[in-house]
Amino acid sequence: MPRGHYSLHDPHDHTSLGEEHFHCAPGPSGWRYVSQRNAASGVPAGSVDLALDELGRPIRLELHAGDWQIRAAAIDGVTWVRTDPTGTHATEDNAPAQAFTGTSPAFLIATARLLRLTPASPTTRVRLVAFTDPVLAPRTLDQSWALLKSEAHATDNGPLTVDEYQVTALDTGEQHAIHIAGDVVLAAPGIELENLESPPSTFA
Repeated sequence: MPRGHYSLHDPHDHTSLGEEHFHCAPGPSGWRYVSQRNAASGVPAGSVDLALDELGRPIRLELHAGDWQIRAAAIDGVTWVRTDPTGTHATEDNAPAQAFTGTSPAFLIATARLLRLTPASPTTRVRLVAFTDPVLAPRTLDQSWALLKSEAHATDNGPLTVDEYQVTALDTGEQHAIHIAGDVVLAAPGIELENLESPPSTFA
């Protein structure tokens, strides 16, 4: 079960956004990621609890940021309930998308797991609902993903396969690289792996 923490920062001006302390693990029915986030000041800033089925579909997502909350799942596309800070109003919505995304590294693992690309795969388009900080406002966006290469690197615990993806935002054309090993993000815009207490898990 990988456990560690990421540092998060603004990918444009590198302003620190805090840290995300996580643990994750594959199981008989899929994969689960749980984390707690701290702001740059060190105060608690939210949490992520994401569970995928064996095909990489989000069967449960619970997000907290400040006093805002999201509960979501892949139902009729994707469906979510967003609760306001007072807890007196909850709005339900739905979009014809495949999965969710946001600032947590969990969503990069989830999208890669959903697409299951190989270096021979064509560039693949995916529609996602992003929940944007700090109020978890939903926004539908389209991306294209391509797996450029998979390379094995020698480590003390045996070979570690690192996948390099190229992700393109289809509304702006902006491209960036993401490096993933198993169920851990090694590097991505705005994300740095600072500590990892055990090796990444491998998916069957």
